[in-house]
Amino acid sequence: MKNIFVIFLLAINLVTFAQKKNIKQETFKVFGTCEQCKTRIESTLKDLGTYKANWVIETNMLTVSFDSIKLTKAKISKKLATVGHDTELFLSTKKTYNNLPACCHYQRLDTAINYIKPIDTAVKKNEFVLPTLIGFVFGEDTDTTTIALQLATVINVINNKIVVTDSAGGFAMNAPYPAILIVSSVGYKTDTINVFKAENVKIILKKNVSKNLKEVIIETRKPSAHILQNSTLNTINIGTKELAKAACCNLSESFETSPSIDVSFADAVTGIKQIQLLGLSGNYVQLTTENTPEIKGLIGNYGLTFIPGPWVESIQVTKGTGSVANGYESIAGQINVEEKKPDKMDRFFINGYANNMGRVETTINFAQKINSNWSTALLTHANAVGTKNDANKDGFLDLPTGKQLNFVNRWRYANTNGIIAQFAIKALNDKRIAGERDFNLSADKLTTNKYGVGINVQQYAVTSKLGYVFPNKIYKSIGVIVAANKFNNNSFYGLKIYDANQKSLSLNVFYQSIINTTVHKFRTGLNLTNETYFEKFTNNNYFRKENFVGSFVEYTYTPSKKITGIFGLRVDYHNQYGFITTPRLHIKYDINSKTNLRFSVGSGFKTASILAENTGFFASSRNVEITNATTNYGYGLMPEKAWNFGANFLHNFRFNNRTGSISVDLYRTVFKNQTVVDVDANPQKITFYNLSGKSFSNSLQAEINYEIIKKLEVRLAYRWLDVQTNYGGSMLPKPFTAKHRAFINLAYETNNKWKFDATTQWLSKKRLPNTSNNPSGKQMENYSPSFLQISGQVSKQINTKFELYLGVENATNFTQKNLFIDVRNPFSTYFDGSMIWGPVNGRTIYLGFRFKIN
Repeated sequence: MKNIFVIFLLAINLVTFAQKKNIKQETFKVFGTCEQCKTRIESTLKDLGTYKANWVIETNMLTVSFDSIKLTKAKISKKLATVGHDTELFLSTKKTYNNLPACCHYQRLDTAINYIKPIDTAVKKNEFVLPTLIGFVFGEDTDTTTIALQLATVINVINNKIVVTDSAGGFAMNAPYPAILIVSSVGYKTDTINVFKAENVKIILKKNVSKNLKEVIIETRKPSAHILQNSTLNTINIGTKELAKAACCNLSESFETSPSIDVSFADAVTGIKQIQLLGLSGNYVQLTTENTPEIKGLIGNYGLTFIPGPWVESIQVTKGTGSVANGYESIAGQINVEEKKPDKMDRFFINGYANNMGRVETTINFAQKINSNWSTALLTHANAVGTKNDANKDGFLDLPTGKQLNFVNRWRYANTNGIIAQFAIKALNDKRIAGERDFNLSADKLTTNKYGVGINVQQYAVTSKLGYVFPNKIYKSIGVIVAANKFNNNSFYGLKIYDANQKSLSLNVFYQSIINTTVHKFRTGLNLTNETYFEKFTNNNYFRKENFVGSFVEYTYTPSKKITGIFGLRVDYHNQYGFITTPRLHIKYDINSKTNLRFSVGSGFKTASILAENTGFFASSRNVEITNATTNYGYGLMPEKAWNFGANFLHNFRFNNRTGSISVDLYRTVFKNQTVVDVDANPQKITFYNLSGKSFSNSLQAEINYEIIKKLEVRLAYRWLDVQTNYGGSMLPKPFTAKHRAFINLAYETNNKWKFDATTQWLSKKRLPNTSNNPSGKQMENYSPSFLQISGQVSKQINTKFELYLGVENATNFTQKNLFIDVRNPFSTYFDGSMIWGPVNGRTIYLGFRFKIN
């Protein structure tokens, strides 16, 4: 009995050993674009019987382990082609590809020489199906041995089909017989083979003894920030590689290397940064987190600091009005932030940061795959400033002290039946103290002893998403998003109190499908939103409630590969403003595979949160005044309405075996009504009133991206703005806005994992608000000087897990000389810390590290 038991164990071990011996791992490219693609690819291979499959969205590379007795790379590739994904060996049929959801449409290389089309299983009547020719190419290694030749070229002279071999030297093509094959590979003699019947062909190439042959290698590097080639909208994708070029501690610092977005300080006290797009403030840019509106309303510029950079997977910046599916509020554009997903992020990640001003930050992310369906992640972040800095000796802190605690818990579920669900819980607490260096919170708050600013912010959010892709109809899907958000802000600025409270609840339902064929696609949806806003500023209370129900339809027409048109129409009913109609049109025309044109036109509508959007002016003695109020709702002002018109030209090119791109944008925004923020009429007031006359923004930007030499990338850009508004009867340029901006970014990476990045930007003079009514010595110039800013970073990848980085911001140490008016008398009627046109902080040196476990 004992011997039988031993023999049984040995047999099990032998079987296990034999199975392990048959396990093979392959890594190859599978085309796709998004999370749905990842789920489809991996679930397909799981059903096929592979041991493990991991497809990476950013690189499109699939790593798969399988039993080499049962499966081959060719079988796996062919299976993926049947569900819509091109590979190195097989192209999906046009019908299958077109039936993919719109988000899954990748750039197809129909004319690429190293791709073949599989036999279409749905053969039309009278259609002749060519037999499949399968073969292997080997090369002489020695006089008696051969090796499989990968990337050998096989040309069928009869029908001009061209393929390349895989890692095993294998190839397959649909070809008539007889076939004439020309086979070539670097270092071997080209051979011509005649094939007279369907069979497996074995081809052996002889070594080329010529010493004059040189191997030419063509490399393609995916840009870290680029316009999405397949998108009908003018959308720039900013990936993690681009974000790693700078410190990128939070969202407001994520655009330092982007020429499209301007970043500046809101005032000289709070350290809060604000953005501009197309010459318009960030208030006219719709900010979403994974297409869910979390940063809006009273959250204002604070919200840009609520998303830590190490949480971000990618950022999509859309110029123009964008899609009606996301609402009616975008006027200048949309910024969508994709946070890291539990199922594909590193199991453990930590980022540490510290700078010479005493700012320290730590981000720790955890991810766990519970089973084949469920995964979860915990993202945490903390930052603090404990040092009181006053480099310019004006008596005010250069940077607020305080701390922020921030976390999110995410859950994700996905199965092979088309169901995807996501849940997230977020919580944030941020406390800051600013003002005079000697300000003491307990003794000086709301007194004239010392000028102080205190900001105490909390935000809580819950988001739930559920999606379903119909089996065998991957073009059809339905999705539901439920989001709840609560925001509190208790602040004081000198003797002024500002309290704000916002609550919001929204439900969004989406459905997309086709009309007969994928030439006609559509998506439609319903939106229910309830928002409550309450603000207290000095002795005034402002309350408004926004309830609206809306629906939209977006129709996509693709009559050919060259033309795509998207027409969107949204109709909302607002409890105060009644029906709101939002039409938008986007057209993309491909001149050829490398050059395309985009056109857009659409309207936008928003209710201005005038206090939260202009907190920078609270750091002054200016009094708030609202004139020509027309209603008792909110602030008494009319909603803002505008039309945006845009065009984009994009050309991708290859020069000297290196890739590059040229893009030109031209946009015009015309306001039908706008809440005018007037700081010119009286230097002791900030006045809000409805637009009377014209207000517009014209933006022109040209950008070139090119890899000059191997691994040295350059980004050159120039932007021109003409932004004017009718202020009290006079057309004036928008204050604090540079008409010209020049930009250059250089990024270099060595073979031994060193990375160097440098960004230089020049901004022309900016118009400053009129202060001529102030006494002499308490006035600002009419225009600021132009100035140059330089920043840079060096990083070293120590190993696959650990990376160090060292950087500098404002390397020239240029700062605005006079940050305040009447800085020695912060409680006087002339005190003003909102006249910021240039850098507030001098040279900042930082050091950090990143550590991850995959």
